[in-house]
Amino acid sequence: MQHIKKVVVIGPESTGKSTLCKLLAQHFNTLWCEEYAREYLLEHGTNYTAAELLTIAKGQLALEDTYTKEAASLHIKSPSSSPVLFVDTDMYVMKVWSEYVFGVCDFYILDELVKRDYDLYLLCNIDLPWVKDELREYPDEQPRIELFHIYKDILINQNTPWVLISGNYEERLSNAIKAVEGVLEYKYEANNN
Repeated sequence: MQHIKKVVVIGPESTGKSTLCKLLAQHFNTLWCEEYAREYLLEHGTNYTAAELLTIAKGQLALEDTYTKEAASLHIKSPSSSPVLFVDTDMYVMKVWSEYVFGVCDFYILDELVKRDYDLYLLCNIDLPWVKDELREYPDEQPRIELFHIYKDILINQNTPWVLISGNYEERLSNAIKAVEGVLEYKYEANNN
């Protein structure tokens, strides 16, 4: 199977992650993996438990695996597409969510953090206005600041390259495109040496 580079977009809620994933996928003529939690919570309600977060985590990973195969297939059928998949949420998000809401994180999530490989993280800053929807939980500025710093600390202390994405939607997209192009060019050069 074609190796697909994976770019994960993370950050606190209402920081433009899904919008950025969608726009990046359009720009690079590829696919993006949506956040499974949205589908799950819309179906089951927002009064969730720590055990349900494990179900959501497993659903996210299954969805990511499905989209990875589809992105590889797409690239084979249409070489004009980029061999990259944009992922809205990973196990770091599940870890932060579990610990922030319940004070615990299931070992399954921690194990998957070690097993999964990604090529780039894009951390969305909290400089966009918070937008209310039926699933969002933290409209106040202090939790958004706390969560942003938790994500930033995680990314600083892991080995995958990451880029902070700030500004309005146009600036975010432009900076994200540059970061992704850098990873794609680096991987291409490394594979040809």
